[in-house]
Amino acid sequence: MVLVDDNYCFNYVDVGSKGRFSDGRIFRNSRFCEALTDKSLNIPENGIIVADDAFPLTTQIMKPYKKRNLSMPERIFNYRLSRARRIVENAFGILAARFRVFEKDINLSPPKASKVVLAACSLHNWLRKSNDRNYWANGIVDSENLELGTIAPGKWREITQGLTSLRADRSTNNPPKNATNLRDRNCQYFNGEGAVPWQEKMI
Repeated sequence: MVLVDDNYCFNYVDVGSKGRFSDGRIFRNSRFCEALTDKSLNIPENGIIVADDAFPLTTQIMKPYKKRNLSMPERIFNYRLSRARRIVENAFGILAARFRVFEKDINLSPPKASKVVLAACSLHNWLRKSNDRNYWANGIVDSENLELGTIAPGKWREITQGLTSLRADRSTNNPPKNATNLRDRNCQYFNGEGAVPWQEKMI
């Protein structure tokens, strides 16, 4: 489980949970969840963490509305959220495309495999920040054609087999009221003063 910034870098990496565990269980048992709970994680003022449906909706973690009977404002909110979440998918995709060790099972002991993953994430960050053109070629990440309302897949998708979608955590179906209110306020913002001209084309 990772936390990715807007520069496609891994700011937090938690490796080593058993594959049979649900995504929600991995999150609840992580140091990341502990830091969110005791408020020791330094999140910028008014900042939120954008997440998929596998994670709980809280005042710190924002996830989309459930995909049934959505109003147009809710669909626009989901698009704007997915636009941000796509950065995470692209970061994982580039990591898997550039470090071929991830193309198959890592035939190492769990502690050594964890070190390989952490090393790859560190190297990815260094190469990203150093603007290495061989590592970060034009078109490597997904891009949007705002005139046509389409998304052009990044070149990493031609190299990898794609990424598995996270499984929704059924224990998070009843989020706290203050979290749903915050999501509704963000929805109003993206459909009001925070609207962008192309968002309806992308629905």
